[in-house]
Amino acid sequence: MTGESFIDVDFCQQAKSGQVVSGDVFLSRKLKAEDRIVAVLSDGLGSGVKASVLANLTATMALRYTSAFVDVRQSAKTIMDTLPICEKRKISYSTFTIVDLDEDGKTRVIEHGNPPLVLLRGQTPLPVQRTGFTLEAWKDRVIHYSEFDMQLGDRIVYFSDGVSQSGLGRAGMPLGWGQSNVVCFLGRLVGQENEISSHELSRRLVAEAAAHDGPGPKDDITCGVVYYRHPRRLLIITGPPFCKERDGELAEKVRSFKGRKAICGGTTANIVSRLLNRPVTMSLAQLASEIPPAAEMEGVDLVTEGTVTLAKAAEMLEHGPVVDGQRKNPARDLVTLMLESDIVEFVVGTRINEAHQDPNVPVELDLRRNIIRKIASLLETRYLKESRLQFL
Repeated sequence: MTGESFIDVDFCQQAKSGQVVSGDVFLSRKLKAEDRIVAVLSDGLGSGVKASVLANLTATMALRYTSAFVDVRQSAKTIMDTLPICEKRKISYSTFTIVDLDEDGKTRVIEHGNPPLVLLRGQTPLPVQRTGFTLEAWKDRVIHYSEFDMQLGDRIVYFSDGVSQSGLGRAGMPLGWGQSNVVCFLGRLVGQENEISSHELSRRLVAEAAAHDGPGPKDDITCGVVYYRHPRRLLIITGPPFCKERDGELAEKVRSFKGRKAICGGTTANIVSRLLNRPVTMSLAQLASEIPPAAEMEGVDLVTEGTVTLAKAAEMLEHGPVVDGQRKNPARDLVTLMLESDIVEFVVGTRINEAHQDPNVPVELDLRRNIIRKIASLLETRYLKESRLQFL
């Protein structure tokens, strides 16, 4: 993405009560060469493993065809022709919503069977001009196509019918929560927290829908959010520079960086503390036996130990979704900072710690480099962030 815009994509999901897997699937892909993101929500008919397999098939095909700029009608036809038909209901086994957005805000959307997506500008829902078309072999099924330009700050929110139909049959909800009430809820939430992230917005909507069903979801519940906005930046520095003469360069990066900042490593923190005259104080608020405690420094959002904390953060990112169910500790706080950011810049010092390593076998240095590369790769591929690495 350019420095002027960023596409923040995330989703939240709860499976139907009693099911091991969800019959809804949300997949997204960043096409870096084209500065595009494609994100697909598919809802398999019914619930459980069978619905999940067919929803995965649908979402995977939709992602592949849309990424390749295949004509929307041809994409829809191929997907519909591939899916099996329910013998009783005589309908295809999966619905889909496809959002294709580039860095300039140009957006294409294909919708089939899911509740209509919601386009928000601030807290105000905007009308979407949809064009309906049918396929030769599917005269009774209407597919909707729309194109529009998003402005910075706009959001697209789309969800399975487990959201709009939540609470079905309960007092005051004979037909479920309903599309209009979902739109009102989203507007109020964004009005209260106008910079709420895609991660948090999707989580809050799913939690509200699940609460209507209570004590457990009566259907699979999934919400995806695409937030087109100015990028949020995070600087993570770890390890002292190769040459002590470059310590000042490291400290200057911390002082001048426009965005949030994290320092991982005691030696690194001490260098910055000395050169910027900012004391480091140990924080005992979070004590986790496997993670060393964090520290505090003026002007820095998080100060942690180095390799152990980074390795734990990489593990959390790899096994995601993370943070919500994790015990609060410095590694979780570091992951939270990364997931709340769009562009994560890593500055990795390459000086060998003579106190711990034989200079001929710089295991710690290689380990730190590999962990950072792994974190950067996970952020790019799984969480659609932009990462930048600099070795100092």
